[in-house]
Amino acid sequence: MQLARFIFFLLIGFYSQGIFASLPIQHWLTSSGVRVYFVENRELPILDISIDFGAGSSTDNANNSGRANMTRRLLSLGAGGLSEDQITKALADVGAQLGSHFDRDRAGLTLRTLSSDRERKQALDVFSRIIQFPVFPEDILERERARIIAGIKEAYTKPDYIAERTLMKMLYGSHPYGLPGSGEISSLETLQREDLEKFYRTHYTAKNAVVAIMGDVNRIEASELAETLTEKLPEDEAMTSLAPVQLPTAETKKIAHPASQSHIQLAYPGLRRQDPDYFPLLVGNYILGGGGFVSRLMEEIRQARGLAYSVYSYFAPFQEQGPFKIGLQTKKEQADEALGITRKVLMDFVVGGPTKKELIAAKQNIVGGFPLRLDSNKNILGYLAIIGFYNLPLTYLDDYIEAVEKVTVKQIKQAFQRRINPEGMVTVMVGINE
Repeated sequence: MQLARFIFFLLIGFYSQGIFASLPIQHWLTSSGVRVYFVENRELPILDISIDFGAGSSTDNANNSGRANMTRRLLSLGAGGLSEDQITKALADVGAQLGSHFDRDRAGLTLRTLSSDRERKQALDVFSRIIQFPVFPEDILERERARIIAGIKEAYTKPDYIAERTLMKMLYGSHPYGLPGSGEISSLETLQREDLEKFYRTHYTAKNAVVAIMGDVNRIEASELAETLTEKLPEDEAMTSLAPVQLPTAETKKIAHPASQSHIQLAYPGLRRQDPDYFPLLVGNYILGGGGFVSRLMEEIRQARGLAYSVYSYFAPFQEQGPFKIGLQTKKEQADEALGITRKVLMDFVVGGPTKKELIAAKQNIVGGFPLRLDSNKNILGYLAIIGFYNLPLTYLDDYIEAVEKVTVKQIKQAFQRRINPEGMVTVMVGINE
């Protein structure tokens, strides 16, 4: 363990030019109250920026499902006096790359640009307009509405998509986490431009924003660009707290489908991002189904019985309890057998926990692979955004290895018994023998 930890800090030290033993995260507030997280790195002439808002799909309801995603989607398709084509050309002219991300909690945009003066100024000017002055053109809304609806209709022919949507509705019921991020066709058809404008004014605000900056600028420059990107954000504020997740009613749904294999998914409410059981569940899940070929599920389902090519489990932590999920595909005639063995493996793990040998191997793999998660500016930027959005400690990345190393067999067993009820899970099987 000590050797692995030493290698981790050595790699991070090399990455930050040997000045710090770990990432030197700087944090401050802009004049309008936006939280900023910054890591300076002069190794490459590149600047990466992200801005996140609490504007994910959980801000929707059943009547306007898809509103949050559509708002985020249209931000860069016309803003600040620039058309969609002008935005694309202006960024391409300086080699800048615009990206976006969206989940249940967050909606955000990212920018990668060269740090040289001309390129940076032009890219930041466009990025600033997108964030602060979107116009949501009516014709673009109609075009994107048609694209999303067509995509949903096509996706509904695919068994994995059907399973995912059905599972989330079963798991979360009326809670916003059960809503599909892309929306429902019925709600998308009634979505108006005014809905997007109102949503932007009330959710894309300074108090609801987090900026992450990584790369070739100093603290003064980073502070100036954070101000430029956020000083004209809307001042309206209509935030509501997210309701706690309720435990689901155990249920199994079997859905006929012409697919050659059965797609099986099981779920249960899992982790909050700041959950005290985070690391015991993280390490435990690696042993159960997150560790690929070394996991128990893979050993029992694939290696020992040949019932599936792949089987996995994971926790997806959010502000409230994200899903703990198990998934696999198998031949239709083997579906019931595969599901039964999956449930037994999970039950045995919850009741008995891991072995000491399994725990040692899991820690070695997690600790050994962690530096690879910080091997680029983009990866570090992603962690900065998460640290900022969920108010995690600035020492989170430093503490990660130590927290993993401290996990015990007893902690894993107790955490899974507290948090996961195998008999209370919801299950979907798409593609079955009728």
